[in-house]
Amino acid sequence: MEFKDYYQILGVARDATADDIKKAFRKLARKFHPDVSKAANAEEKMKEVNEAFAVLSDPEKRAAYDNLGQSFHAGQEFHPPPNWDAGFEFSDRNFSSGQAAGFSDFFSEIFGRHMGDMGGATGRHGTGTHFQARGEDHHAKILLDLEDAYHGAVRSVTLRVPHTDRQGRVALTQRSLDVRIPKGVYDGQMIRLAGQGHPGQSQGPPGDLYLEVHFKPHPRYRVEGRDVYARLPIAPWEAALGASVDAPVPDGTVSVRIPEGSQTGRKLRLKGRGIPAASAGDLYLVLEVVLPPASHPKARELYQAMARELAFNPRQGLGG
Repeated sequence: MEFKDYYQILGVARDATADDIKKAFRKLARKFHPDVSKAANAEEKMKEVNEAFAVLSDPEKRAAYDNLGQSFHAGQEFHPPPNWDAGFEFSDRNFSSGQAAGFSDFFSEIFGRHMGDMGGATGRHGTGTHFQARGEDHHAKILLDLEDAYHGAVRSVTLRVPHTDRQGRVALTQRSLDVRIPKGVYDGQMIRLAGQGHPGQSQGPPGDLYLEVHFKPHPRYRVEGRDVYARLPIAPWEAALGASVDAPVPDGTVSVRIPEGSQTGRKLRLKGRGIPAASAGDLYLVLEVVLPPASHPKARELYQAMARELAFNPRQGLGG
C-alpha cells in the first residue's frame, strides 16, 4: 500500500487554512466531476479529491494525518506504525460505511476504526426553537503498562485535542485527566469517563469520553486476550537435567520446575496467572535455552570435551 499525500492531491500547502482547502476542493470538483469532465480518468480523480477533502476538512482527521505524515511521503510503501493514533481525542462525527465506500484502502487503514464504532449518541429535548442537546461522545486510545492490569492504578493521561484556530488552521490543545485503571483491564477494553466528552448545547448534558485500552510493547511479555506469554531464558544444563528456577512475572516472582530434557520453545503453563478476572487468563513461560559464550578458556575446554565425547548430531534426521 502506498502513502497518499492529500495536500498534493488538492494542490495546497501543508499550512493551508480551512478556506484554502474548500476553495481548492471546489476548483477540482468543477474540473473532474464526471458530469462535466471529459477526462478519461475523471471519476478516479474525483474519488481522490473527495477523499483528500474528507480528511483535510476535518480538524480531527487532519491533525492525526499530519502527525502520521511526518514520516512518509507520497508513493512510499506505507504501513501505519503501531499505536500511531494513541493519545488523539476523536469525536463521533464520522462517516457511515456507505459514505466512505468509495474511499481507498489507505483511508480505511488509517481511519477505519474511528468511523462510528463507538456508538455515541446525541439527544435533543424540547420543542420549537428551545431544545437541549447532549454533547457528543469522544474517544481516544491510551497505552498502559501490562502491570497496571495486575494491580490496578490511577494514571495521569494526556490527550491531544484537535481544533481550528482563528486563522482557520488546525491546532492541538492538550488536556490531562487522572484515570482510575481497574484491576483486570484487558487489551481493547473501553473505560467510560462520564461527562468528559463534548459539552452539551443549551445546558444539555455533556457527552462521555471512552478510553480504549491497549498495552505498551514490552520486551518480555506478549498478551493474547487475557493470556500472557513470557520468555524464560534457561541454561543448557537446566534444560538437559531439569531444575527449579525463579521466574519474574508481572505480579512478582514465581518458582517453576524445568522438566528434564526441555528444549527451546517449550511452554510451561501457569493456570490463572494471566490477566486477573472472574475467569483469569493463564501465563505461559516459553523456554529459551541460552548457551554460555566460549570466550573463557574453561568454557572452551568444556565445549571441546563435549564435542569429543558426546555422540550428538543436532541435524540427524534432516535427510540429504
